[in-house]
Amino acid sequence: MRADRSACAASATLASARGIGHGRAMRRYQRSTLLFAACLTGLAGFVDALAYSSMGGFFASFMSGNTTRLGVSLATGASNDARIGAGLILSFVSGVVAAAIIGRSRPHHQRVAVMALVTLLLGGAALFAPYHPVIVPLLLLATAMGAENGVFTRDGEVSIGLTYMTGALVRIGQGLAAALMGEGPRWDWARYLGLWLGFGAGVITGARCYAAYGTGALWIAAGAAAVLTVGARATQRDTA
Repeated sequence: MRADRSACAASATLASARGIGHGRAMRRYQRSTLLFAACLTGLAGFVDALAYSSMGGFFASFMSGNTTRLGVSLATGASNDARIGAGLILSFVSGVVAAAIIGRSRPHHQRVAVMALVTLLLGGAALFAPYHPVIVPLLLLATAMGAENGVFTRDGEVSIGLTYMTGALVRIGQGLAAALMGEGPRWDWARYLGLWLGFGAGVITGARCYAAYGTGALWIAAGAAAVLTVGARATQRDTA
């Protein structure tokens, strides 16, 4: 019984340390790197808006939403929607795995290599969109968004989450609480607000581009990723 309690306490301490470590890592990044990260969240929001608009409620980067769609579809017997949800989740995880392998094999050029993969996947989605069912490009989008989370890593773990804004909102809340209590940096939460605003701006832009260009807007996403791949080289040395 005592061993179990000790194990639970150790796990909680480890989780807390990781959370603190990620927060400190975020603070240590230079402003140019944080701006680059906000641009990446903008790309994620843009791609998510394209996926949502073209698939009627499925996401390329928001796997909590896809998990909800999967669960509801299984409960209601909507087998086609369940297959789509499961496919998107598996594609996202595949992108994470691919980015982790590439990043570890190219440690000195990790960000550039991972962003090159993201660019290729988005370009593939844009290329296939006119000729294949919409689900094929969507799976490539989800893979790209999974891979994008491998741009910022520390000790083998993600140091800045780029596609899931729930974590950023939690950090904002925690930072505001710390500021109100007089604990820690007063404006620490603003870094996470920048990520959230970047994502939101990307969603708005993506929705408008989809309304104007349809699936042709995928080329805009691929082009933006290519530009950010070049930008990744400038931030590679800034490791928290």
